[in-house]
Amino acid sequence: CVNRNKSMALIVMGHSPLCQGVRIIAAHSDAPHLDLKPNPLHEAQGLALMRTHYYGGIKKYQWGARPLALHGVVFTRQHGRIELTLGERGDQPVFTIPDLLPHLDAKIQRKRPGDELLKGEELQILVGSLPLAELAEEDKDRVKRQILARLQHDYALEQADLLRAELALVPAGESRDVGLDGSLLGGYGQDDRVCVYTALQALLACEQPEQTLICLFLDKEETGSSGATGMQSDFFPWVIEMLLQRMPGASVTQLRQCLWNSYALSADVVPALDPLFPEVHDADNAARLGGGMVLSKYTGAGGKNLTNDADAEYLALLQHMLDSHALRWQNGLLGKVDEGGGGTIARFLAQHGPCVVDAGVPLLSMHSPFEVSAKSDIWQAFQGYRHFFSAAFPCPSQLYDEAETMGGAS
Repeated sequence: CVNRNKSMALIVMGHSPLCQGVRIIAAHSDAPHLDLKPNPLHEAQGLALMRTHYYGGIKKYQWGARPLALHGVVFTRQHGRIELTLGERGDQPVFTIPDLLPHLDAKIQRKRPGDELLKGEELQILVGSLPLAELAEEDKDRVKRQILARLQHDYALEQADLLRAELALVPAGESRDVGLDGSLLGGYGQDDRVCVYTALQALLACEQPEQTLICLFLDKEETGSSGATGMQSDFFPWVIEMLLQRMPGASVTQLRQCLWNSYALSADVVPALDPLFPEVHDADNAARLGGGMVLSKYTGAGGKNLTNDADAEYLALLQHMLDSHALRWQNGLLGKVDEGGGGTIARFLAQHGPCVVDAGVPLLSMHSPFEVSAKSDIWQAFQGYRHFFSAAFPCPSQLYDEAETMGGAS
């Protein structure tokens, strides 16, 4: 099931009735980037630039003076939908945001706070410098008009088409091995596509499962999971409702029963203990690169605000499952208390009824243009997700039976 080409549900039907629950791994496929504004093109000091609006939590200064690629879709009046990808191949141009040289930045930039070294309105990409040859020197916006002519000639785009476009700038280039031993992987967008990838591979590795398996890949997590394609939308329960409508003997009246009998993982990345800034972490509760898949009981900030806070019963069940397969896993929280914080889609998924815990891959340099993970952690996450899909778990109502869980103790 695809939702507006931005979120999707991949499903492998199982043998058990849907009312007995499903297994869910939910991850988000969006990542911080720069969106072109609807009317982006202008000319300044003889150069053509395009204005952007940053998406998600970024350190804006990290996006200056680096090659950027343009990705997205435009709907034109003449040719309909056009998909654009510029800057990923060696024979294509890239884009960049100019930054101020250190020889001249002492008064105007160097003393700014870190989050204002490059301000939001200064995140403008260079797109050209040649004036339109047919225009006289006294004509205005000669470079801008040359860019418009090139857009028309090369891509059949008019300026008005940009008003109905979704075009984003992302760091150009492929992921790379990091380190002399090749044990690490560096690249853009691993938050959270490293979990999307491992969840997808785990789903593809499962054949004839007992329970129905669902991979949810959601949009808009980096901006609050809102809108029609985020986890806060009705897309997920609609998927379950659609499955119930298609199953013989099932009924949409079983929707809540299905959801409350389900187990889920919120597959999202976790900050790894930073070797340069260890003071922001509680070392005993911090994930480490190479330590395995991370189970996070809670996220949030300021008194566990905006958290799911997984139940002890479910954590014990998952930890036993991982241990029984000799998989490497670790505890990991977001940082020291009151140091900062953040959330995942876990709390929105849990509102529908499933048992939910955050389980993902640790990263260094999260939300930067070049995030770093350990290859061994990626493998452990894949194995953990695969065994989660196939594990024989009790019905949640049995899991939370106090007498059974506590061995009858009183």
